Amino acid sequence: MTISDQFTETFRQEHREVRDLLFSLINAFTDLDTTRARRVVSAVAAATGPHFRYEEESMYPRLVPIFGAEYVGKLLADHDGAIRNARELAELADLTEIDQPQAERGIELTRQILPHVSDCDGLSIMVETLPEEDVIDILATRDLALEKNLDLLTWAGTVRTRRS
Repeated sequence: MTISDQFTETFRQEHREVRDLLFSLINAFTDLDTTRARRVVSAVAAATGPHFRYEEESMYPRLVPIFGAEYVGKLLADHDGAIRNARELAELADLTEIDQPQAERGIELTRQILPHVSDCDGLSIMVETLPEEDVIDILATRDLALEKNLDLLTWAGTVRTRRS
């Protein structure tokens, strides 16, 4: 297995995990189950913190020569939106009870994140065109992000230089 294949497999598995968590979150809001929603929001934040971090710190800068700064800016703006949505989802999930309009808001916020998950997954075919040393560096940055293990909102509020 090449290093690019390793990256693609890892990247795709991370996106599948987040996709499945987001589907679970929709189900929790559909069932008006704040206990489950709280648990899933926490799992989403745990999974996306390191993922967003290595994308922004290592992968996205390497994609500028391929896509241009404007598209990479869109990817960053998608992260900004996902972080804002995650904050609001955490607030909703922290409520003791939610009513139907609040649940619908939670579902809407969650669905707004889903397109980035599917769109971002396709970036792996561009990463495979990068020099092997770049892919190795992206994976090393991923390892460091996993080692630091900051959830999405902690990372966004402390380490991330871009504010959302």
